[in-house]
Amino acid sequence: MIQGTASGVGKSVLVAGLCRLLARNGVRVAPFKPQNMSNNAAVTIDGGEIGRAQALQAFACGIEPSVDMNPVLLKPEADCTSQLVVLGRVVGRLESARFREDRKIWLDMVLASFERLKALYDVVIVEGAGSPAEPNLREGDIANMGFAEAADIPVWLVGDIDCGGVFASLTGTLNILSETERARVTALLINRFRGHLALLDDGLNWLQENSGKKIAGVVPWLPLQLPEEDAPYRLGASVADSAAKLNIAVVMYPRASNLDDLDPLAAEPGVSLRLVNRPEKLQPVDVVILPGCKHVAADLSWLREQGFAEALQSHLRYGGRVLGICGGMQMLGTSIVDEHEVESAHSVTGLGWLDMHTRMQAEKTLKRVDAMARWPAEVPVHGYEIHYGDGHPDEALFPFSHRSADGLVWGTYVHGLFASGEFRRAWLAAMGVDTANAVDHDTRVMASLDLLADALEASLDPDLLVPLLAAGDCRQRDKA
Repeated sequence: MIQGTASGVGKSVLVAGLCRLLARNGVRVAPFKPQNMSNNAAVTIDGGEIGRAQALQAFACGIEPSVDMNPVLLKPEADCTSQLVVLGRVVGRLESARFREDRKIWLDMVLASFERLKALYDVVIVEGAGSPAEPNLREGDIANMGFAEAADIPVWLVGDIDCGGVFASLTGTLNILSETERARVTALLINRFRGHLALLDDGLNWLQENSGKKIAGVVPWLPLQLPEEDAPYRLGASVADSAAKLNIAVVMYPRASNLDDLDPLAAEPGVSLRLVNRPEKLQPVDVVILPGCKHVAADLSWLREQGFAEALQSHLRYGGRVLGICGGMQMLGTSIVDEHEVESAHSVTGLGWLDMHTRMQAEKTLKRVDAMARWPAEVPVHGYEIHYGDGHPDEALFPFSHRSADGLVWGTYVHGLFASGEFRRAWLAAMGVDTANAVDHDTRVMASLDLLADALEASLDPDLLVPLLAAGDCRQRDKA
């Protein structure tokens, strides 16, 4: 199990790298995260939703993601409320005031998912959540040491040296853990190191002496191009090099979700993509994207309060384009009716640029998409839908659902459609972009995973790595 001293130290990426390293050496490996909190979700082959990071890790393994890989997913809706997804299905809401009490009941279910994966694979790499050293969250924990103790698995503890204070964060975390939890930590791992490794020798010696733990290794900082699960990674990016490119501005409202939809576009050499949270930051812009969001009514209200409605109207007046994805498309319609109080207790008026009336359904739509696009060209398109609103799409526009009369405003319910290379190139060509130098999205992601796997193979202590690599052979001998 990979646990971290804090959120953002690289647990998700390191699990993906380990999965890739083992998979390409013939080990049947799967990822597992008992409890995730993220509004970036993916739809699995068995028709449920899990955290996007676990879908990436499954891709690194060369396997299809399943709901057992992330049995509990919390999708924040407000400061004190999250939608609760268990085994891929929405089962209600979780209030922060009862977070510690309510999660205790999930442990047996989480362990059952873990056991199913263990029965299918040679190795399961488990990812923790946040930090195990939060005194206020330790009671009833199923995400970190609570799970590790119940499942009886060893832990590698990761710290991010790029953030500073890595020695204090590693030793401080160990000091807060109980005696049995400290004993479960078999190794310490330092992530994202820049510079000459020999300069770190004194610190590593001090860390090993003061912690009594093996140093698993020091992983270098790497120029990875992997989907981001949590961070607004391009907020406020420079537009200095954008003059000869298609300028795309993505409105970063408070509850924006599934931002990995944007990665394939951002990687295109003919595109300059950035996230903006103020209307005065929109220009220069050719296409404005309203991404998915977890609470459409609240984010639409924020959009108006910030002055984006007027800014978008001006953008359209001068021939600019607007694309809405999922919740972003619902905002562009004429109304959103929420009789079942899925997100809010009232109906709201949309921006009115698409002839679309959204009625929130009691059950969430979860499905994969694998079909031929009708516009802008008949090419394969793949993705997934994950929404409450009804559709009533114009099939002639697929994978888009609606289009304004002047052709400047578009909407779609399909997440991940730009990861389909032929479709992305066709859409960019329709926007006037030369895509001759485009790189396939899956190829680019796999290249980063292989780069990461190479670094882990070179950086990790062989005494820790060899047993994992040998696990596949051991399992086959046991079966024989």
